[in-house]
Amino acid sequence: MRERILLFLILSCLGVFLYVFQNYVNTVHGFIILCACMVVYGLYSIAATKYQKRKLKKHPIVVNEDFKPFVSVMIPAHNEETVISNTVENILRMDYPNFEIIVIDDRSSDNTPNVIKELEQKYEKVKALIREADAFPGKSAVLNDAISIAKGEAILVFDADATVEPDFLKKLIPHLEPADVGAVQARKIIRNKDVNLLTRCQNNEYTMDTQLQVGRDAIKGAVELRGNGELIKRAALDDIGGWNNYTITDDLDMSTRLHIKGWDVRFCADACVYEEGIVYLFPLFRQRRRWLEGTIRRYLEYFWAAMWSKKMSLRAQFDMAMYITEFIMPLWFMLEVIFRVVKILTDKVDPYSLHNVLWSSLIVSAVVGLGFFMTIRYSLRKYDNVPRLSSFKQAFETTLYFLIIWFPMELFIFGKILFCKKDMNWGKTAHGLVKEEKQRIIDEINKKLQKLQNRLQEVLKR
Repeated sequence: MRERILLFLILSCLGVFLYVFQNYVNTVHGFIILCACMVVYGLYSIAATKYQKRKLKKHPIVVNEDFKPFVSVMIPAHNEETVISNTVENILRMDYPNFEIIVIDDRSSDNTPNVIKELEQKYEKVKALIREADAFPGKSAVLNDAISIAKGEAILVFDADATVEPDFLKKLIPHLEPADVGAVQARKIIRNKDVNLLTRCQNNEYTMDTQLQVGRDAIKGAVELRGNGELIKRAALDDIGGWNNYTITDDLDMSTRLHIKGWDVRFCADACVYEEGIVYLFPLFRQRRRWLEGTIRRYLEYFWAAMWSKKMSLRAQFDMAMYITEFIMPLWFMLEVIFRVVKILTDKVDPYSLHNVLWSSLIVSAVVGLGFFMTIRYSLRKYDNVPRLSSFKQAFETTLYFLIIWFPMELFIFGKILFCKKDMNWGKTAHGLVKEEKQRIIDEINKKLQKLQNRLQEVLKR
């Protein structure tokens, strides 16, 4: 209810603001000011990143070779029989002396529990935890159950489809050593990015997120955890009381609570975790719906605690406030268009007046799209080394992907929070779909070959 009331107040204030501005001032000016602030902040992040890079060249970080805490690797698995063995065997190849792997079956209905038990019997470092069928649902609850048997001074969380390079922990661990650092997030990369347009856009989205996270890290802002490839200090985890069972985005919720408690969260772009992109549109919408709903609910739930926290740094508070504009801006734009259309339809304004027609709003939307385009292209060139021409094409595709996926979904999520009861609809991401698609194609080919063979036999019989 508190989230609903706060969102209603935000929407009401924004509506009154737009109404007043549309009657006395061109709201486009205010919208442009908001965009300009975001651009300035983005350029500031880029400048801070370059300064940090030059500083590290002159004074490289001295890695403490003696800092090798015992790490408990946790892998929640729900109906993951097609991918979990490969993930565990890949992680076992990490070149790090002190770690264990805890694989948790979360009420699976397929053969996942048996696969996990076989892995436990086969490998000394692997532990299996099988949850009861009536256990509390959700990834947070899974991880909270596993923490009771974990021996690690640090907790490393992977998704069931994750793969990493052998030196993954060697790159990640040094960032966790400072006393004020509570967690470190690795860079995420889509492993099957070349399957289709959707997987390519998802990888480009992750690449842009890498650019933003690196910038937030450089200014000591509110870096966020991403669920897959997150390394958390045990002391920090105990300080915030573990994972929140009542959130659908455990990583974002934990990030905010860590910052509120004064813990720093770092980002390591050198350590990469590879995961499977979603190849079908409907599962992608379902996953992004969960991400966006969890993000907005997280801001509504912790906004006042974050803004008034005495432990949270001013940089992190300001950075978080700037990122909230990511959700205000699309809402502002859509309400702006709705108000103008209503005025025109009710004949309260001259529809041909330059001040009132929708052209100004459309121009602003083009400017916003250009901002996304430039950010994505810059990220692709910097982190993926994409050629100039290809980076233009992919940046354009991904910009459209953002506008189609995120803008309408934001309206849906706002409506859901306002008018629907809060639920724990996890919207699980199905893994192994690429393998299933390959098998489907093989089956179709076999069917066609069988039909041709049958027809050939009929012809020979004649």
